[in-house]
Amino acid sequence: MTGGLTTDPAAALRAAYETASAVVAELGDKESWLPTGCTGWAVRDLVLHCLEDARRGLVALHTPCEEPADRDAVTYWTDWRPDAPGAANGRRWARVSASMFLDFRQLRDLYTETVTAAGHAAACADPAARVATQGHVLTAGDLMTTLAVEATVHHLDMVVRLPSAPGPSVEGLAAVRATLDGLLGRPAPPWWSDSHYARVGTGRAALTDADRGVLGAAAHRFPLFG
Repeated sequence: MTGGLTTDPAAALRAAYETASAVVAELGDKESWLPTGCTGWAVRDLVLHCLEDARRGLVALHTPCEEPADRDAVTYWTDWRPDAPGAANGRRWARVSASMFLDFRQLRDLYTETVTAAGHAAACADPAARVATQGHVLTAGDLMTTLAVEATVHHLDMVVRLPSAPGPSVEGLAAVRATLDGLLGRPAPPWWSDSHYARVGTGRAALTDADRGVLGAAAHRFPLFG
């Protein structure tokens, strides 16, 4: 398998979590019901999803595996396609579960403490060690990169109706760009902003005619994951 996409995946993950936490920390109950860039999800639904992803990462970083890696930071995403089987059920589960928090502060605090713990676990982990998650085996470093990518893409989703909120970390956006380039098999146009690439690469936004002209035959492969 290929190595990690970043020289310090733990630092990229911590940066992605810290900037996302800065957004979540300022949210009240009213803001938690605003729509996001994820179909059918309000902010609180997305926060719950991100909480569960950080929890999965925390478990995986403490689940050593002796099997050889069968995914890396790029190929991990080949299983994740828009409207994959079960996606609608997952959206409903997040909506129902998030609505059970009668006080958003409870969900907010649980998210914050979980991503902090996951970031600390990443800093202490050997990036070359193999871990198990989602039915696959990755190096811990590659796992950290996938978690940073997920947190960064969802950070963009979370702030679509929060214009004053801070954007994602530079490190997280760089991990997203490198991952999408890996899936595409070549660098995207250098004039694409990181946020535009993240959105079109994951199906959050449609390619423009100009984008399609630059991509040529590769345009039909978008979204690259979602």
